[in-house]
Amino acid sequence: METDNNGGVAAGELRQFIERVERLEEEKAALQEDISEVFSELKGRGYEVKAVRAILKLRKQDPDERQEAEAILELYMNALGMA
Repeated sequence: METDNNGGVAAGELRQFIERVERLEEEKAALQEDISEVFSELKGRGYEVKAVRAILKLRKQDPDERQEAEAILELYMNALGMA
C-alpha cells in the first residue's frame, strides 16, 4: 500500500478503488433491473417464475452434484412416503 501525507494512506489510490467499486455497484444494479424485466416478461407470457428460477439454479450446479442431490432427495421423499 502506498502512503502519503494523509495519515499513512494513499488517498488517490484509495479513491480509485472506491470509485471502481461504486461503478461496479451501479452496473450490478442496472443488470439486476434487466434481469427483473426478463422475469416480468416471462410472467407476462404465462411462465411460472419460481420454476424458471429453480431451473437456473439447477443449471449452475455440476451435473454429478445435481444428480447426487436429486437421488438423496428422492430417497428421503420415499422414506417419508411422499413419492
